Amino acid sequence: MPQVKILPHPEYCPQGAELKAPAGTSICEALLDNGIKIEHACDMSCACTTCHVIVREGFNSLNEMDENEEDLLDRAWGLEPNSRLSCQAILAQKDLVVEIPKYSINHAKEKH
Repeated sequence: MPQVKILPHPEYCPQGAELKAPAGTSICEALLDNGIKIEHACDMSCACTTCHVIVREGFNSLNEMDENEEDLLDRAWGLEPNSRLSCQAILAQKDLVVEIPKYSINHAKEKH
């Protein structure tokens, strides 16, 4: 079972975390199953960018991106070459280091 290290994020995971999840699980599911309440406004249906993460280590072990995910990622804030939608990034056998970006495009979450 791969280990997923989550880098500290001020809101979702202030201390950072390390968790294990079975191969075949999405990064988003692994985080949610372990109490890290990452945003996922489209309920993990690959229709938004709120679950955007940056895979700092282990990126090449993930499944390949499809065209829909690539198109959506173009709209994500803070996009980097190792960005993925966590609902679409499926774990293999390799360990990962994941960063949750500080900002999201989820306007429903904004505090007015």
